[in-house]
Amino acid sequence: MADEEDKKKAKEDKKAEKLAKKEAKKAEKLAKKEAKKADSKEAEKPDDAANGNEAQKTDKEASSAGILQWIIMAVVVIVCAGAGFGLGRLSAGPGEPQLTEMTTQQAKPAVTTTPQKPTAKAPPENSKATWFYEDLEPVAANLNVPNATRYVRATLTLEISSDMEEGQGRELLDTKKAVLKNQLYLFLSSLSIEDCTGPRNLMRIRSEILDAFNKALFPDGKPQITKIYLKEFIVQ
Repeated sequence: MADEEDKKKAKEDKKAEKLAKKEAKKAEKLAKKEAKKADSKEAEKPDDAANGNEAQKTDKEASSAGILQWIIMAVVVIVCAGAGFGLGRLSAGPGEPQLTEMTTQQAKPAVTTTPQKPTAKAPPENSKATWFYEDLEPVAANLNVPNATRYVRATLTLEISSDMEEGQGRELLDTKKAVLKNQLYLFLSSLSIEDCTGPRNLMRIRSEILDAFNKALFPDGKPQITKIYLKEFIVQ
């Protein structure tokens, strides 16, 4: 587009230059014609006024020449101005598309991509979870307190490993209830009042009961009871 406009402008400048030259020639012919008329009129006047007429003729010729010079100078200025404008357009033309392209590229919004959140993997279909045994009856025992009668009552929930099948595990625990209750009774009767107070002591009690149960049920194998929960622990 810029090249076509420059070519069009150059053609218009040439036309203006030709027109200016044509007008200059017309002005020059007109000046010569006027000079001839003046000469013919001066020749018809009496001889006694010859000197004065010659002076007037010289003035008119000088005036016509001055007008002609001004016209030529104006034409030259117009032509130069048009040529300078055309050259400026030619020199500035190639840079304009680049500027437009750069501006268009800068105006484009930055494309951002939203990071996808990793999808959680579903657990395998054959995976097993731990299960709970809550059928152990409460156990009460006298505390180890000299010259006083104090006792503790505890009710437990057992968390069993997923390695032990629930049906077989419940059957085993049901048959071993007496063993578990005995282990719990012996352990509780060894405690003092101080051993039964405070969260740290309760955590220790849970851990020691867990070890005692696993040793009683699985002396030669992997422990299958993973945690002990205190459903009830009352000291009186």
